[in-house]
Amino acid sequence: MRIKLSLFLAVIFLVGCGKNFQEYEHLTTPEISEKVAQKMLVYEAVGDPNETVGNAFGALFSTFFKLKKDHDMDMTAPRARWPKPADTPKDQWLGIYGMPVAESVIEIPDEILSKYPELKLETWEYGEVAEILHIGSYATENPTVEKLHQFITESGYEIVGPHEEEYLKGPGMFGKGNPDKYQTIIRYPVARVVPPEENIQESATGEELKE
Repeated sequence: MRIKLSLFLAVIFLVGCGKNFQEYEHLTTPEISEKVAQKMLVYEAVGDPNETVGNAFGALFSTFFKLKKDHDMDMTAPRARWPKPADTPKDQWLGIYGMPVAESVIEIPDEILSKYPELKLETWEYGEVAEILHIGSYATENPTVEKLHQFITESGYEIVGPHEEEYLKGPGMFGKGNPDKYQTIIRYPVARVVPPEENIQESATGEELKE
């Protein structure tokens, strides 16, 4: 989903989360790779993301730093999944906002849940994913998303999961910064498309084995 995250100003910061640009600049060209599963602290919200994102990431960042006191983990970039179709009215969007946490985090303390009852722990499964790095404002993502879609199709794959974004660099606490320099990884779970002739051949082989 293409979103203007103006309310990121309520979040502590998004300035690369310790990553070096050289680590992911290769994604300016789309790629398909294997990605391992990740335990996530998750906050779900329905509504216009410009109205929900502040509370969501505020809860995630605040909780992460409280959990960090008891767990050995470094902060990495937050993510969000947008499972509904792109033409869904904005006030009906479902944002599944997430912050990676260590495997040692097995529960959210009651005192945190009393303040943020929307929070939960999940494992986000991945496998094969198609990714591309978008540099620029959230409002200008469409051509990058279309480029990734085209790459997926031309590579013989299909999308099998939700649109996901990983926010490497964006607005900070004291201002929106330069939107032209925001860095966002756009990601989809994918699977290889099996050509019809291969399906026919596999079916025939199966019949032969039965005989």
